[in-house]
Amino acid sequence: MAPSLVLTGARVVLPGGVVDDGRVCVEGTKIVAATAESAETLDLTGHWLVPGFVDIHNHGGGGASFSGTPDDVMKAVRTHRLHGTTTLVASTVTDETDLLATQAGLLSELAEQGEIAGIHFEGPFISPCRKGAHSEALLRDPDPAEVRKLIDAARGKAKMVTLATELPGGIDSVRLLAEHGVIAAIGHTDATYEQTVEAIDAGATVATHLFNAMPALGHRAPGPIAALLEDERVTVELINDGTHLHPAALELAFHRAGADRVAFITDAMDAAGIGDGRYMLGPLEVEVSEGVARLVEGGSIAGSTLTLDRAFRRAVTVDRLSVEDAVQALSVNPARLLGLSDRIGSLEPGKDADLLVLDAGFDLKGVMRRGEWLVIPPQLA
Repeated sequence: MAPSLVLTGARVVLPGGVVDDGRVCVEGTKIVAATAESAETLDLTGHWLVPGFVDIHNHGGGGASFSGTPDDVMKAVRTHRLHGTTTLVASTVTDETDLLATQAGLLSELAEQGEIAGIHFEGPFISPCRKGAHSEALLRDPDPAEVRKLIDAARGKAKMVTLATELPGGIDSVRLLAEHGVIAAIGHTDATYEQTVEAIDAGATVATHLFNAMPALGHRAPGPIAALLEDERVTVELINDGTHLHPAALELAFHRAGADRVAFITDAMDAAGIGDGRYMLGPLEVEVSEGVARLVEGGSIAGSTLTLDRAFRRAVTVDRLSVEDAVQALSVNPARLLGLSDRIGSLEPGKDADLLVLDAGFDLKGVMRRGEWLVIPPQLA
């Protein structure tokens, strides 16, 4: 077991607000109220302490994807951990149902080991009109029987399924997912406002990367965006990389939904943490240039190269969100969505010692996961 540790001097983001010259005690893998007098002390004056980030929509990183082997999956997981994501849901991309079921079995084993927090199926039950970086030839309507096959293959580790709920079988699939405790997320959709309201009433609770891969907000045909923003039952995902969203769109989402209904995600693909070059996203080839991923054929944006430390820094330095609101979107809200608020998402006694050290400019300087330093702060190096 790791030695007891007391972190002092930092500005600590707690559920009740920011505490200057705060104090966080770690015993083994947990945050505790107090430690023995003999505990090691680390002075973090001039820094911030925030909870570890939680990413509910991520396809890979470090040159590897969650559609690959167990080694590939862990390579991607470790890449994002080094950027502050201490809890991660592995997202798949559209493929044949049998192949997705096989991959779900592999990912469920890693979820059982605590390496990932579960599985998100993005596709194949999405609209050909809004397919983005998904193979149109592999898309299909959301038949509840096929949806059930995937969640059964995940052995209780399916956390979310993205659907175009206006397609045949969409509403019945939403109800099926809700009955099984799996998040039904509306995305890659061509739904009208009215169809989106119907899906929310049936049990959909998440908007997959709001604004992207759905009709634009219109004054006569408001479409899914208005319905998703106005309903207090819905949490909206946002990709805050400066490419997927104009700052005004992000500000609109925060203003309308409120900080407690926003979850920043990466939607990352293999190139996250690596750099420009050619990659594969499922069966499709992607070109990454200047950090922006696009399909070689057609030019559609193909996920992102974002890591959540960059999303956090942009939120507070470019978007001018408060640090508390950024923590809400990166830690608190996604932990609640996953049903893990009793373990992660905030710096409170009894929770996992998942925490991040940021300098005054919000650059990541330390990552602790379950009491173990993955990125060692300079003060300890």
